[in-house]
Amino acid sequence: MPVTERDSIEMEKPEWLIQMETVLEVLNEGVLIADDSHRILFANSRFVEMTGILRQDLIGFDISRFYSAEEWDVLKQQFDAAFRDGRNRYASVLPRKGGGRLPVIRSSRVLQNSGRRFRIVTCTDISEQVQAREELRFANLKLRERQREIDEDLRLAARVQRSLAPKSLVWGGMSVDAFYHPVQSIGGDFAMVDSLDDEHLSLLVGDVSGHGIGSALVANRIYCETAAQLRSGMPFVDMFAKLNRFLIEEVNIPGLFVTLAAARINARRRTMAFAGAGHPPAMLARGDQNPQLLESGSMILGAIPDAVDVTTSVEVQLQPDDRIVLYTDGITDVFNSRGEMLGVSGVQEIVRQTSSLPGDEIKQGILDAVAASRSGPPTDDVCLMLVHVRGHD
Repeated sequence: MPVTERDSIEMEKPEWLIQMETVLEVLNEGVLIADDSHRILFANSRFVEMTGILRQDLIGFDISRFYSAEEWDVLKQQFDAAFRDGRNRYASVLPRKGGGRLPVIRSSRVLQNSGRRFRIVTCTDISEQVQAREELRFANLKLRERQREIDEDLRLAARVQRSLAPKSLVWGGMSVDAFYHPVQSIGGDFAMVDSLDDEHLSLLVGDVSGHGIGSALVANRIYCETAAQLRSGMPFVDMFAKLNRFLIEEVNIPGLFVTLAAARINARRRTMAFAGAGHPPAMLARGDQNPQLLESGSMILGAIPDAVDVTTSVEVQLQPDDRIVLYTDGITDVFNSRGEMLGVSGVQEIVRQTSSLPGDEIKQGILDAVAASRSGPPTDDVCLMLVHVRGHD
């Protein structure tokens, strides 16, 4: 019987390899041993399983014939590095029967015996890790795509909310300056200014508990609910009561509440009706006197059914050069580096000091003084509305 190439290679096996075959067979990693001519001398069962190529088809086979020219160029560089350095470890692929490729971590080392050099290659299957990494990459791509959609939605929502913010205006011998800044792209503060006719001007500042998307959605809904009521001249007591019922019966979100401060100015009579619900007091600054505080008569809205006090509205007589300040707690609830809160009294002093400034500088003066009292960036939405009673036209 003629001697085949495989038989010849079996006869050429070094003694150490014959002794090691039994041990190599039980390893969980694929093991391949080749000579310095790249001929395969041994492949264990795990290597056969990983490639799907029969053992008899592997023995005596030139490793380079499993790969394309480009793949072999890369692989040979790794083999040469192993010959040079004694060992090497790198990510690679194993050829599979049918032309597929199995991702592996390949460890190569060189063994010299009886004047011959042998390459011992250990292959660890990382196909599950590669698949998991690919799935993670795909999931991250989908997340980034979804994040772009969310960011675009937030930009649109922010534009919508900014469009609802009150604009500065001059009306009936009075000027209204407004400022709105959410701590996130959108927020829970809102405000509106509405001129019912040539005689009446209505103003409202509100604050929905919390920050971000949820608060902004509720704020926009409340804006829509109250805008028509404010425009119609509905008494504040009725408007607050109706909004309170709406929050409790329809919105019905535990822990969500709203505070409001509303004013209605009669230009002919030079009077202002004011009402608040759980909101920081409005301020009426006159000359260099300490600003008068206009306190809320009702409780926060959305918490209990009887939050609104029927005597909640007060009326004050206005004088030329009066300054009316409405704001949210993003103005008062700021802390300095010692942890001390500015509070209503601190804002009251800021309003007193800035009320002597020219009318078009007071708003910025208040904002600058509040910022100077705050340690770090803003942590809450800020809304400020300033009315300057300039006198009769």
